Parts: sequence; structure tokens; C-alpha cells
Amino acid sequence: MSARNNKANKAAARERLRIERERQAKKEKTRRQLVVIGSTAAVLALAGGIAFAVMQANEPTHWEEAKNAKNITTPKNTEGTDGTTLVIGKPEAKKTLEVYEDPRCPSCASFEQQLGETIEKDVAAGKYKLRFVGATFLDNNGGEGSKNALSALGAAADVSPEAFTDFKAALYSKKFHPQEGKDSFADDSYLLKVADSVEALKDNAAFEKNVEKGTFDAWAMKMSAAFDKSGVGATPALRMDGKTITGADSKYAPATVAEFNTAIDKALKG
Repeated sequence: MSARNNKANKAAARERLRIERERQAKKEKTRRQLVVIGSTAAVLALAGGIAFAVMQANEPTHWEEAKNAKNITTPKNTEGTDGTTLVIGKPEAKKTLEVYEDPRCPSCASFEQQLGETIEKDVAAGKYKLRFVGATFLDNNGGEGSKNALSALGAAADVSPEAFTDFKAALYSKKFHPQEGKDSFADDSYLLKVADSVEALKDNAAFEKNVEKGTFDAWAMKMSAAFDKSGVGATPALRMDGKTITGADSKYAPATVAEFNTAIDKALKG
């Protein structure tokens, strides 16, 4: 091979090497640009996602909206501001027993299972009227069953006082009342299952519609607010003429029929 050809081959090789290096450099530059663009997009997407999550977190929940609602649909058979006074019994009864309960409260369930029938008979006999004040504080530990059940109780009251009484008894019964940590009452279908055991509510289209649409959700929150203002610290609680009614321990609501009758007779005379 001549020196001339050798030089030409070396020059051609160097040129090919230069072209390849330039190609690789352009490729690397393009790759870096794409990485920057991708990183920027990822950062923007992350920022957007965080902003959206923050916005969603700051938006009021359904029950918060219900709590602040100005237009409130109140159930029939209720009285007072926002219909939060729910009194059952004969108008001529001179005394009124106030009962404070949270639908999810296990102690309230025990109270109703032990004394519900006694109270129902007393009210039917005109011994006293019954005023129900519903609470939802157990939902503060997680869940919304108390609020949902209270709204459903409003739907039952809208049907009739008897439907309300029977539905409340069913909710607190051994058959249907869930354990405290189980939020069964948050499920409309479960509430309707309970309602199927109440003659006035079984296959009642108006009642079912009101439960599923949450017609009385705002009312339930107003009722809950009335409980919060009552000063009652635990449920179940009983009052008559503004005085707390307790059992033999002078601290909690009566736990037996005998304790209840003794306390009620004393309150009726007071």
C-alpha cells in the first residue's frame, strides 16, 4: 500500500470517527433534553396531584354540607325549630321523659333491649310522653352510621310516630344492632333490611326513597347539634323536668326495669 493511500485511509477513518462522535453527542443531548422534559412533567404532575389532593381534602364532606345546609326538610310529626323536637305520646300526659341516645351506642342498645318495652307501655298508658334526642358523637371515632341511622329515623318519623318507635326498637335489637366498631348503619341497604322487620316500613316506597336520597340528612345534623347543646356527656341518658334520672348508682341511666320504675315514679312525683 502506498503512503498516499495509507494517509487517505487514515483521514477517512478520522472523518468517520468525527461523524460518529457528533452523532453520539447529538443523541446524548437529545436524551438529556428528554430527561429534563420528563422530569419537569413529572414534577408538574406531582405538584398538580398534590394540589388536587389538597383541594379535595379541603372540600366539605357530604355530612359537613348537610350540617351547614340552610334549607332543611323536616319530618312530619316533629316540632320546634328545624323539627328537632320529636315527642311521642298522649297530649294530655303532663310529664315528658327525655331520652338521649346515639344509634351506634352499645349501651343504648342494651338499655332499649331491657327497658324499651316498659317505656313503650308507659307512653301508651299516658304515664308520660317521650321526647327523643339523637346523637352522632360515635361517628367521631370513624364512620357515619350514627348520622345515617338518625336520618333514617327521621324518615320513619315522617311515616308515623309508631313507625319511628318500632324502627328505633329494631335498630337497637340484638338481631340488628352491630358491634360498636362495625359501621353497618352507614349502609342504606342495611337500614332498609332492618326496616323490613317493621310493618309500617316494609315495602314503603316513600320511606325507602327518603333513606336512599338522604332527605333528612340535614335534619339529622340539626338533631345532633341539639344533643351537643344539651350538656349530656354520655348515652343513654334520661331527663324529666330538667333533672337527670339515674339508677341505683346515682350516676348512669337505670339498667333494670325495677330501677327504672323506682326512678320514674320518683321523677313523676317531683
